[in-house]
Amino acid sequence: MTDLVPLEIIERKIYLIRDHKVLLSMDLAKLYGISTKRLNEQVKRNISRFPDDFMFQLNDNEYEILKSQIATSSWGGVRRANPYAFSEQGVAMLSSVLNSERAIQVNIIIMRAFVKLRQILSTHAELAQKLKELEGKVGKHDMEILMIFDAIRQLMAPPPEPPKRRIGFLEK
Repeated sequence: MTDLVPLEIIERKIYLIRDHKVLLSMDLAKLYGISTKRLNEQVKRNISRFPDDFMFQLNDNEYEILKSQIATSSWGGVRRANPYAFSEQGVAMLSSVLNSERAIQVNIIIMRAFVKLRQILSTHAELAQKLKELEGKVGKHDMEILMIFDAIRQLMAPPPEPPKRRIGFLEK
């Protein structure tokens, strides 16, 4: 099934916008093998299925920032409206709106990409937590290590010289 669309291609199309991991309408249309216009028509016909946390339209600033980050000429041309961004739930909802076998198969691959991304982020969070714990342990051990170094330095220091005996006769 990943022969249909390689997972790596989908992973590269997932962007973080407004604190949501999203796929853009133009990228989804290409994956589904339909025009962006057709995808948008289907979404507009079923707009009640797409609340704001499932889908939102990029504002001009977000669109310009995204274009500059991607730096590709295929984004050129005249656009009437900015693209839509679909969250994981929005992409899942698209499979019920776009009623084709390809849409179903592509959605399965997209869901797997989102799951993989979550697993990667979870792993990074776990690593960050372990690093923080290790830093705490090292901080505690730093003081102990410094005390050990001080003890070693004291052992390495030459012993104090005994007081010198006086030469000569002692008076009583």
